[in-house]
Amino acid sequence: MQNGFYSAAGGMVAQFSRLDNITNNLANLNTNGYKREDLVVGDFLRLYQNERDNLPLDNQTKEGAKFIHRTVARVPQVIESYRDMSVGAFQNTGNTFDMALKEENLFFAVLTPDGIKLTKDGAFTLNDEGILSTKQGHKVLSSDYFINGSFIEFGTDATNIELDKNGKFSYLVTGNSKFIPGSELLLVEPENVNKLKPAGDNLLTPDQAETFERVEGSGAVFQGALEKSNVNAIKSMVGMIEAQRLVGMYQKVMDTQMNEMNRDAIDKIANSRA
Repeated sequence: MQNGFYSAAGGMVAQFSRLDNITNNLANLNTNGYKREDLVVGDFLRLYQNERDNLPLDNQTKEGAKFIHRTVARVPQVIESYRDMSVGAFQNTGNTFDMALKEENLFFAVLTPDGIKLTKDGAFTLNDEGILSTKQGHKVLSSDYFINGSFIEFGTDATNIELDKNGKFSYLVTGNSKFIPGSELLLVEPENVNKLKPAGDNLLTPDQAETFERVEGSGAVFQGALEKSNVNAIKSMVGMIEAQRLVGMYQKVMDTQMNEMNRDAIDKIANSRA
């Protein structure tokens, strides 16, 4: 009886986690380059079986590992979270410094007070110094940053700024009809995107052990467009309704279990006094 109550409580907690996750995704529905986060709900039995072959441990044997508490092992719980890195839809803006990347694991690199961060949000602008920056003022890194510490900068006389598919800038200056080669974006591809952590301002913190090497000839850059969130509003709403209904079902199970436990306790007390 108590096991049933425990299982229902565990299932409700898992659904609350799902609701929090879905709500966060929906809140970022219109965030440029946002990547949907999702949870995997499983049970202790799955986790146990994944690690069982690593036995024997101290005071345990592989034979003894076959005997587990099946009821408790079936309690639903969040066993993993992941970020869906699929490319979102592109929105054409026509703005010179709006950029989008069509490759899943390719990122822009920017410099923040907390170090280098990665982002998929290509809504850039020029700051007062003519340096390409994010809307929050973080400077966008050039491909030569680790060589000479340079950023992507344009003079006041630069016009008709163009960006090729590999992230290389070129521009015209007043009185000159020939395009001048400019800086190149630092595009990086992390070794493990699952280790990226949200850092606020639509930025991601890479793994501390990550080494940045620029990706050359990516052919993935689009100028005058922004990548939108890859959150599917309809699927997210369906998932939210499903989670809410499961919470209600688990609550009814818990109420039933509690009522039966109370009734059983009353009967035992009554019988002991008879």
